[in-house]
Amino acid sequence: MRNQYIRSLRLGLVGLMLIGVVSDAGGLGAQSVAPEETVRSVRRKLERLPYYGVFDYMVFRVNGGMVGLAGYAFHGSLKKDAEMAAKQAPGVSEVLNKIEVLTASIEDDRIRWATYYRIYTDDFLSRYAPGGVFQVLREIDDERHFPGMQPVGVYPIHIIVKNSSTTLFGVVDSAIDRQLAEVRAREVSGVFGVENHLKIARREQEGASR
Repeated sequence: MRNQYIRSLRLGLVGLMLIGVVSDAGGLGAQSVAPEETVRSVRRKLERLPYYGVFDYMVFRVNGGMVGLAGYAFHGSLKKDAEMAAKQAPGVSEVLNKIEVLTASIEDDRIRWATYYRIYTDDFLSRYAPGGVFQVLREIDDERHFPGMQPVGVYPIHIIVKNSSTTLFGVVDSAIDRQLAEVRAREVSGVFGVENHLKIARREQEGASR
């Protein structure tokens, strides 16, 4: 099961085709076929960033020697670290960094943690939490003692909150899980709206097309 979660994270780091806000990627132009080794290396380096957590979401695209980064960062340090990591990949000559650093907001933080709790302690969705419900509850308790932190690790469902609006990114096993995650996010008080960009695992999509 953990291998599936890791694969889910990798799917989130494959390209810039998921949503309109990152589809332009700062005017990268037409995408050419990139050497597989460069793509693999960039993906590995981004996956290994130690503070990439559930309140962040990153995607990338390789076009020749240029890497385009986009997405959202809970802390500004992640944006800089992602750019430095991508520059170290073989074959990369330039990095266009369009990752948006989310503005600090007490209300947005409250919504983030409330959404995190509702999704990752849900009877059906808790299986996506690394370490299970106990780990989620411990992360929430730790945040009370150390404000400004976030849960880090392989979380298939990423929670992005901006100006009291929530967007869900990532990969889940089924359409039911996708819908349930949205329902839980909408239950949080004070949320202006929820956009659901969760993808369904490829194996279910392939089964439905047969």
